[in-house]
Amino acid sequence: MKIIIGLGNYGKKYEGTWHNMGFATLEKLAEMLNVKFKTSECKSKTAIWHFNDEKIVLALPQTYMNLSGEAARELVGKYKATPEDVVVVYDDVDLPTGTLRLRAEGSGGTHNGMKNIVELLGTKNFKRVRLGIASDKGEIPLMNYVLSKVPKTSEAVVSEMTTRAAEAVKKYVETDDFELVMRLYNGEAKN
Repeated sequence: MKIIIGLGNYGKKYEGTWHNMGFATLEKLAEMLNVKFKTSECKSKTAIWHFNDEKIVLALPQTYMNLSGEAARELVGKYKATPEDVVVVYDDVDLPTGTLRLRAEGSGGTHNGMKNIVELLGTKNFKRVRLGIASDKGEIPLMNYVLSKVPKTSEAVVSEMTTRAAEAVKKYVETDDFELVMRLYNGEAKN
């Protein structure tokens, strides 16, 4: 059992924004796996992927970013999972655009959605895939920046980054070896 949670804000107005990198990654992963987000449960849209004998839940919380922990907690409870079964995919303004940083545990950092997940799961011991979004920030206030649309000049690097993140999650499920996946995918794109 694994629960893969992509963070973002639901609704058309947030599509294509920096803060929706988690949603974009899981949508790419679902496309790669030929599964659809068709179920609403645990304050999330979910898709189920079966790999060998393991059930993998892909989840897009529908709580808005800062309350993502509510969905994470409900998913863990419903599927009788542990926090160690969870992988959270999300944007990180502290990393350069195009950079992936996978970690087996850690704090919520400056990300309010992650802080809420840490608080409501009661632990920092869950895996995370951080997608860097910092390069174009400039002097724009943080909230305005993360809710702004990705500019055309960054679309190619963002597309490549979300594809790599989806591939990393898929590789983790297939190998059950997060250390290996960290070695393969951490860092900037290898063009």
